[in-house]
Amino acid sequence: MDLKGFDHPHGAAAGGTRSVKIMIAGGFGTGKTTLVRSVSDIRPLTTEATLTEASAGVDHLIGVTDKQETTVSLDFGKIGINDELVLYLFGTPGQERFWFLWNGLFKGALGAVVIVDTRRLASSFRAIEEMERQDVPFVIALNVFPDSTEHPVEEIRDALDIPEHIPVVAFDARDRASSRDVLVALIHHLKDRSAVALEPR
Repeated sequence: MDLKGFDHPHGAAAGGTRSVKIMIAGGFGTGKTTLVRSVSDIRPLTTEATLTEASAGVDHLIGVTDKQETTVSLDFGKIGINDELVLYLFGTPGQERFWFLWNGLFKGALGAVVIVDTRRLASSFRAIEEMERQDVPFVIALNVFPDSTEHPVEEIRDALDIPEHIPVVAFDARDRASSRDVLVALIHHLKDRSAVALEPR
């Protein structure tokens, strides 16, 4: 992969390895932790806590009633795309009560993957709005669950009101190769943007 365009005055020296911070965002139970776990080259750091009856009135479990744990801070993983590029992955918590953590997590991020569960599109509206508010380049990743109904990508794009220039791809968060393809799609999307937009925040 040609990484020309990622270099900037504060980046790695010529011939060195470029490290990039990438956010993994989305609604509650969309598959953020699963993606980080499946694709990370290192043992990922996760901050999951067991869901209890006390959280039943706080965490909206519609569509994810089998979910047993939830991220309460962040997930962290690392993947080398090739000898030139390493991605540091930061997964955001999905529940509304932890959204206050997002501002700090997004500092220094070059781009983001917003994971969408097509059975519960509304669960990812907040994440998409946050990308737009903070002007973080992103791609939409449609996580294919076993009981998901298949929808044309353009139909999902319209439902989410996503502009044509933002990639929308389907993937399986449990599969390493599939998850890696989403990250590569994000890198290509970042490269297509102007040099100014590629500068770390």
